[in-house]
Amino acid sequence: MADAEHDGEDAYVPPERADVEYLLGRLETLEKTVDDPEERKQVRRTIQAAHRLPGAEALEDRIQKFTTRDVAESFVGGIILSLPLLVEDGVFEIAEWFLETTVSGIPVVLVAHVTFIVLLTVGLLYWSDIRDVRVTKPLFGFVPRRLLGVLTISLFTAAFLLVLWGRHAEGDPASTLEVFARVTVIWTAAAFGAALGDILPGESRGRDLLVESVGDVGTDSDE
Repeated sequence: MADAEHDGEDAYVPPERADVEYLLGRLETLEKTVDDPEERKQVRRTIQAAHRLPGAEALEDRIQKFTTRDVAESFVGGIILSLPLLVEDGVFEIAEWFLETTVSGIPVVLVAHVTFIVLLTVGLLYWSDIRDVRVTKPLFGFVPRRLLGVLTISLFTAAFLLVLWGRHAEGDPASTLEVFARVTVIWTAAAFGAALGDILPGESRGRDLLVESVGDVGTDSDE
């Protein structure tokens, strides 16, 4: 048995271009698998020492994890930018405009606006130079966890505040689609604030969300 384990260790060949990022990734994976508290403490100390290695400074602005702290930061950022719009009656005028033009019963302007929100969030997270945000372990192999989290949290924030303040029922009795159109107006600011609130503080400590529960269904990729 000992020989078999030794053979398994010898069979492992690290990548030719192993670097500090690779080392930290291996150590963080090891930290999750270690059960003994003392051994886990030793792994954490090794991770702290690895952060002091030459070249580790470049990783400080890199964001790979999506943790519970990121969720809280997105929620707060979404609220901060949503509040000014909640007191503006222009929200109702914009929502009515979204529903005026339809093609085969589909409000094309509303669809275009939702698409704009998604692209705006993608641009802030991955295309801007604010932070080096990486896509790691995407859900189902292609859905970025951070993008899905920011959009979901900001949409919930917009809907929650609109209902909490009673702005969803202003004016004539509104249909479900009209209420959704009003939510999307607030959602624009909420998504902007949630994305900035998530990435501006930098990498958050803690374990990745939606990784262990989904079973690492995706593969690592950069964007």
